Amino acid sequence: MDAALEAEIQLKYTTETITEMKRWTDKLISFRLTRPAGFRFAPGQFARLGLPLEGGGQVWRAYSMCSAAYDEHLEFYSIVVPEGQFSSRLAQLRPGGQMMLDKRAMGFFEADRLPDGRDLWLLATGTGIAPYLSILKQPEVWQRFERIVLAHCVREAEELSFQDEIAALREHPLWGEHGGKLQYLPVVTRDAPAGMLNQRIPALLESGELAARAGLAMSPEHSRFMLCGNPKMVEDTHRQLMKMGYRMTRQNAPGHIVLENGW
Repeated sequence: MDAALEAEIQLKYTTETITEMKRWTDKLISFRLTRPAGFRFAPGQFARLGLPLEGGGQVWRAYSMCSAAYDEHLEFYSIVVPEGQFSSRLAQLRPGGQMMLDKRAMGFFEADRLPDGRDLWLLATGTGIAPYLSILKQPEVWQRFERIVLAHCVREAEELSFQDEIAALREHPLWGEHGGKLQYLPVVTRDAPAGMLNQRIPALLESGELAARAGLAMSPEHSRFMLCGNPKMVEDTHRQLMKMGYRMTRQNAPGHIVLENGW
């Protein structure tokens, strides 16, 4: 590679160290990186992470931050694809290993894009829960809304990661008096434990079961939605919400929905 080009590329990223690696299942991991002093992001945004390829070159993937904007580390949540060019390499790393971090955070999946409302619905599938863990570490979010519902849909119950962390959010000293606003609704579509919601999120919206379980009536006046996860869920949920009278937030036209595809 031309030396000038290589120098230009290196100006765009830093090399960070893995400080913690946690395996939730054979296919799900979370990990923490050192955070450069100058790295800034808004909760809900994502970062580009890079790993070197054998024989030269690099492979990059986008991951939403799980960590708070004020944390000294950066935390991410990933599915492991056995033959994946990136995640299969990632899964082999251990604390002390290194990754490249793009210096600039990206994306517009932010709660600030939603106009004020009574209820905030955070709807996720799989690793799409990641940005919500960051968003829920914003004191302003707890102050803006009267009720917050986090619905996390997975195939199998063992994939319901971060349950202890979600429970701890209710006791956080920065917004402790608002902690009771959060309701966590796990959804399992395969072999769901007794009493747990067990259909896809669009179907739960259409039937009214999601609202009933939360004990909240949905309405365009009061309800605001964030959607993150696999593209099929995001597409189908967006379509269902439009049928129910909700619309997307646009740059110059505040609405009821913001969305992000997790893949």
